[in-house]
Amino acid sequence: MTALAVRDLQKSFGGLRVTQQIHLEIAPGERRLIIGPNGAGKTTLFNLIAGDLRPDGGSIALFGQPITRLPARARAHLGLARTYQIITLFPKDTLLRNVTLSLLGLSRLRWNPLARLDRQAHLIAQAESALARVGLGAMAHRSLAETSYGERRRVEIAMALAQNPRVLLLDEPFAGLSIDERGEVKALLAAIPRDITIVMIEHDMDVALDFADRISVMHFGAIAVEGTRAEVVADPRTKEIYLGE
Repeated sequence: MTALAVRDLQKSFGGLRVTQQIHLEIAPGERRLIIGPNGAGKTTLFNLIAGDLRPDGGSIALFGQPITRLPARARAHLGLARTYQIITLFPKDTLLRNVTLSLLGLSRLRWNPLARLDRQAHLIAQAESALARVGLGAMAHRSLAETSYGERRRVEIAMALAQNPRVLLLDEPFAGLSIDERGEVKALLAAIPRDITIVMIEHDMDVALDFADRISVMHFGAIAVEGTRAEVVADPRTKEIYLGE
């Protein structure tokens, strides 16, 4: 059984075809890297998998269960979590509150407008545990506005991990980070256990290639090259896509 199966996925915006007949099969526990130039359709692919967009054709299955027509919230309940290319957090709230709020979507408390979040001990404990996993446990009560960009990236990963995902989609987790911050996030991702399947979009190939078991290269909305690191680097189509040669 595959962790994530994408078959013939298609999406157009008007006359512009953004993804065309994408086919992916990702094994449980795999670390899959998706690379490609700007405009290749990588983030659109994530939006389709996560349920933020509806495809025009094709199918998506999570551990054998069809999810193509399920809303994003239902996919989260089935074990799919993601981060975003552009950080979307609450700067005036603490790190702990940001992560706790992310857990509300999976809790029945989201239907109770009278429930006080600061009294939900089980949610707070989960959030504290997630922050500790990304090395931010000691900063839990600090305002997000008082943190660095790299720390905010780690808060986003903590929010996703707090949901106990089976498949984690990471959209450019190294974007905008310093060399030291990249090292910290790289170590964090390496420590995530293999019972979580990870699919990552990344532009920084030097940082990301070591992470991947397999690599998919997107170009003009399609998978142009796929294989191991050695196979992808050696394929002349990869050089052509990135260097135009």
